[in-house]
Amino acid sequence: MTDNEIISSVLQGNPNNYRFLVKKYQQMVFRTCIGFVHNKDDADDLTQDIFIQAYQALPGFKGDSAFSTWLYRIAVNASLNRIRKSPLKNILQRIENFTGKKNEQETFVSVSTGEDPENMLIRHEQIEAVRHALDALPENQRTAIILSKYDDLSQKEIAEIMNTTEGAVEALYQRAKKNLRDKLSGKRKNN
Repeated sequence: MTDNEIISSVLQGNPNNYRFLVKKYQQMVFRTCIGFVHNKDDADDLTQDIFIQAYQALPGFKGDSAFSTWLYRIAVNASLNRIRKSPLKNILQRIENFTGKKNEQETFVSVSTGEDPENMLIRHEQIEAVRHALDALPENQRTAIILSKYDDLSQKEIAEIMNTTEGAVEALYQRAKKNLRDKLSGKRKNN
């Protein structure tokens, strides 16, 4: 069944068929969410919320764009809203990361790889620096780079999701890359 056939079936009284859309797009939505919230549990919760929101809004889906594009828009907006609504949680999470109180499962996985502890610390610091730099980008730049790098979407697909032109997406992407380079090189100079 195509996405449109599944949607028609759901709207005609077969809500169980929605699971086919969830199964097909769950990883895509999760990757988008993790790109914004940087936390697996939050991304899992947000992914569930997005599919609930999409299900409730399904009668309003006009089919003017692909279902995946429509779902990406919901995912991006929900992710940005989550970030806006929970700045305190983000700050607390960063404090936990700074103080070393990490998820035990994540620590166990890292230790079990046999990687040198110094290299693990360096890699962790690099990942955190990138996350902080990404979080500091303006929303439209962050969206463009997340959809490009986390979801590996084309500029055309990103333009549809962001409701803009491919040229604007390219400009946003280039500015985002420059801003990330500047933020990361500034961080290295200050250390």
